[in-house]
Amino acid sequence: MLLKQLYTRGSLNNTDTGISFSLKNRLKDAEIKEILHIKIDGKEVNIDQVFMNTSEEENIPATSINKDNRIDFPLRKVINIEVKGHDSLAIERHELEISVKASPFGNLKFSVNDSIPDPKNQDVRVPRDEMDDFGENIIKKRQEFVSEFTGKPIDHIGKYSIDPHELSGNIEHFTGVAQIPMGFAGPIKVNGEHAIGEFMIPMATTEGTLVASYNRGMKVANMCGGIKVSVVDDAMQRAPVFEFEDARGARDFVQWVKLNFDTIKTEAETTSSIADLVYIDHFLSNKFAFLRFNFKTGDAAGQNMVGRATFAACSWILDQYSGIKNFFLESNFATDKKASQINIMRTRGKRVTAEVTLKKEVLQQYMRVDPEQLDHHSRIAAIGSFLSGVNNTGLHSPNGITAMFIATGQDVANVSESSAGIIYTELTSNGDLYISITIPSLIIATYGGGTGIGTQKESLELLDCYGKGKAHKFAEIVAAVVLAGEISLASAISSSDWVSSHEQYGRNR
Repeated sequence: MLLKQLYTRGSLNNTDTGISFSLKNRLKDAEIKEILHIKIDGKEVNIDQVFMNTSEEENIPATSINKDNRIDFPLRKVINIEVKGHDSLAIERHELEISVKASPFGNLKFSVNDSIPDPKNQDVRVPRDEMDDFGENIIKKRQEFVSEFTGKPIDHIGKYSIDPHELSGNIEHFTGVAQIPMGFAGPIKVNGEHAIGEFMIPMATTEGTLVASYNRGMKVANMCGGIKVSVVDDAMQRAPVFEFEDARGARDFVQWVKLNFDTIKTEAETTSSIADLVYIDHFLSNKFAFLRFNFKTGDAAGQNMVGRATFAACSWILDQYSGIKNFFLESNFATDKKASQINIMRTRGKRVTAEVTLKKEVLQQYMRVDPEQLDHHSRIAAIGSFLSGVNNTGLHSPNGITAMFIATGQDVANVSESSAGIIYTELTSNGDLYISITIPSLIIATYGGGTGIGTQKESLELLDCYGKGKAHKFAEIVAAVVLAGEISLASAISSSDWVSSHEQYGRNR
């Protein structure tokens, strides 16, 4: 099952010179040492007719590939394979069998089904270049295509300072960029275990008052000694489901999984040098066994990483265990890109707590509120949160998280999970206010994904949070910023400054 992911569905086509199809490396960096055979509908193709095209070189004879003349096949690279002189295939479903020698995998063989498309039924499509889809010419063609299709010019979208070739794996059909205003708040003093010191915070937003509000909260927190932050847990999940004949079959399967955890862990971790399978949760319902694979993923957010690793583990499970009627890699139980109670309880991404004790005189002088007002409002707001069924007892943690996510190249859709927050306040014996927030599912990265792109990389570098070994530091900074925002907005609501601030800074009409 894993090997079939190498084949690009929908790539089988008749050409002027024969037929063609594409392979894309979705596993890990490799080298092709030999094409052993290709079969189409059970008939072996003459290897002399097979040629390979890459973004660097065209018409490479398959017969020229050997252990001394290999083809690099790194992750995400596409190789187009042509069988020249082959008769045109009928417009129907066909079976392809492909066998190659590849390092470090050894001999690989897999079969897939694909269909020749009917030219009469092909839709209007955005222009693409299979070999170099980030080149200047194809980007210009896409801009012209969109402009002609819509009847509107492309001006701002087509202006950018980044190298499009660095975006492979980040976006498809690259046509330009969306420019979002950025401001800096701070400095904010963070007393973490990884983030220690003062930091200027990049925030990308179009919401007036947001940067000013966070800046105000940071000032107050700094005057009270800074914000203490702790990362208390770290996990990323993929949750496959296995279907059985009956509930007893599902129960027995879970027992088998427990007994074979060490081997399952080994199989999962063969796909990555970083993924670390820590444990597997199991949940039984009806005749289904839901498994929740929990990984540590280093400095990457890790959703794709754990997807590959879990798929490898499940491929081994399917080969070893009889009685499985059906299987899906994701059961919707990992709740990827969705808020959920299980992630609040079990952690997804980083579980972080930020806390500070706000001095009474600071709140009175700079926020025009008493600690008792904030504490009272917090308790009432908790009732409102309960009644409404939200996943957050705070006020607006997604504001700061989203602004930082956009600025630093995070997957912004993860705000849906990262938005969960648990606020706690307590009046101290001398009249100050202790306030803390726990973010149970903060999904961030400092390496991979969108973190290496232009302004996003630059923003992370300004925080000294780009690259490996920085994820916990960045998580601590984000949590500190979130708490500063809670302090500011809570004070504004309690002192009735909220509306007047938006009138002063947030009107653009």
